[in-house]
Amino acid sequence: MDSLTHIALGACMGDAFAGKQLGKRAMFLGAVAQSVPDIDFIASFWNNTSENLLAHRGFTHSLLFALMITPLLAMLAERWHRPHDISLKKWIIFFGAQALIHLLIDGMNVYGVGWFEPFSHHRVSYNWIFVADPFYSIWLGIAFAVLLILKRNHPRRSWWIKFGVGMSTIYLLYCGLNKIKIDNDVRDVLNKQQISYNSYFTTPTPLNNWLWYVVAANDSGYNIGYRSLFDKERKIDFHFVPRNDSLLKSVSDHEDLQKLVRFSKGYYAIQQWNDTLVFNDIRFGQIIGWKDPTARFAFYYFLQHPEDNSLIVQRGRFAGWNMEAFMALLKRIKGN
Repeated sequence: MDSLTHIALGACMGDAFAGKQLGKRAMFLGAVAQSVPDIDFIASFWNNTSENLLAHRGFTHSLLFALMITPLLAMLAERWHRPHDISLKKWIIFFGAQALIHLLIDGMNVYGVGWFEPFSHHRVSYNWIFVADPFYSIWLGIAFAVLLILKRNHPRRSWWIKFGVGMSTIYLLYCGLNKIKIDNDVRDVLNKQQISYNSYFTTPTPLNNWLWYVVAANDSGYNIGYRSLFDKERKIDFHFVPRNDSLLKSVSDHEDLQKLVRFSKGYYAIQQWNDTLVFNDIRFGQIIGWKDPTARFAFYYFLQHPEDNSLIVQRGRFAGWNMEAFMALLKRIKGN
């Protein structure tokens, strides 16, 4: 989830936990606590791009890190905020809840989270929600803004906390139900259209939870399409993208490549752009693919020119967006 959403959620939790004792300092404390796992950005100052992909949401998003940092933060907070009537046990519960909720929410989008680092490099991602979804964040943002304005002892503070956290949680559960329905629809469509696959995944398209990006993988490549919750037809217009493993022979010993394959969970396609080999992590979708089914992928990495790969996850996410592309997204959400 995006950083602003984590901050708003943490601030609401902080106010609920200790607003009466600490005033608005509790909001600041909660925002910091909710943001602690994201200190992994520091690694980007010395890691190269491929290393940073695995470091982000890696060890600092693990259960082990949560267990290590929770008592430390609890002891620091208990000492710094004296006098108060909050026991060390309550501080531990508060910081533990902040860390675990951060890990849980980040696991809901496609990037993945290293819950089990360093014992396992498996990255958890269950693809319920896009990394930035305004329909999730808006309720927390409203509550956060109101809490900043209201006085410390205002009787409506608790109501606004319940509003922000409650509405965002309801929306998150709604996203989970959408995921179940989409997955059921996709399995049914794949069988009806007689498309063979070894595995598949679905993930929401940008900024919404109604249009989903669908990938069905087999040994040679991927059938890619889109499915709206409002589609009436039991079909998906797939197009095929070859994996092109054979193109990797000249770079098979490159360390960057091994890291990228691990990061992509095997969902990658190789393309040749002029004289350059390009690694596409297809999990992140296509650049306005709902408008142009043959569009490039949002995540691409130049295997032979690593110096040109800064911000590779972000560079294609909103490339080509204009009013026409946005209206095409709305039209496709409405369904076929």
